[in-house]
Amino acid sequence: MLLKITQVLDAAGVARARELLAAAPWVDGRTTAGTQAAQVKNNQQLQPGGEAHRELQALVLQALEKHPLFFSATLPKRVLPPLFNRYAGAANTYGDHVDQAVRYLPGGTQRVRTDISCTLFLSELADYDGGELVVQDTFGEQRVKLAAGDLVVYPGTSVHRVEPVTRGARLASFFWIESMVRSDEQRRLLYEMDLSLMKLRNELGASPQLVQLTGTYHNLLRMWADT
Repeated sequence: MLLKITQVLDAAGVARARELLAAAPWVDGRTTAGTQAAQVKNNQQLQPGGEAHRELQALVLQALEKHPLFFSATLPKRVLPPLFNRYAGAANTYGDHVDQAVRYLPGGTQRVRTDISCTLFLSELADYDGGELVVQDTFGEQRVKLAAGDLVVYPGTSVHRVEPVTRGARLASFFWIESMVRSDEQRRLLYEMDLSLMKLRNELGASPQLVQLTGTYHNLLRMWADT
């Protein structure tokens, strides 16, 4: 499932993120790529570990925690700390690749399976040309370029790339999620059911039938979830 979630980060959050990114040090993005991906990766990445990096990570994680659609769509078990990249000038593209299946939390003490890949756009659409995220999966090829503050989530198993940025700079946060529900198909079914339940609850209020359907949702989650 590829899903676009709007306004994960509000205007004030986007402004603060861009302020921090404008003053922060950047390094070659290949430092965090696997062997295969490093051959096609040509971008910059925010140097990790600094005060700005920690504030940016907290800003994104706090926004995610407040967004109900994000939780419903991803059912997160573990979220890898967000990273930040820039595509501009000569470092402006990332060729076809598949993300590493397993990554480590900072310190290397815990492994995280990358079920879901996420990109949070931080540049305004008018600020750059090119830079589309192109995702290829069973749903076909999708080209994604969203407004600042919007998020796209898609299967970590997907082949994807970032098209060359031909003007301006594309800033984004990217991170991965290990979901409580490993199957993308099962997550999609639960998400669609949850959306329908929320709509029915708003339109009709409580009813025995809605209670029963809600119970079915939670029983399916109980059956499929790995916590």
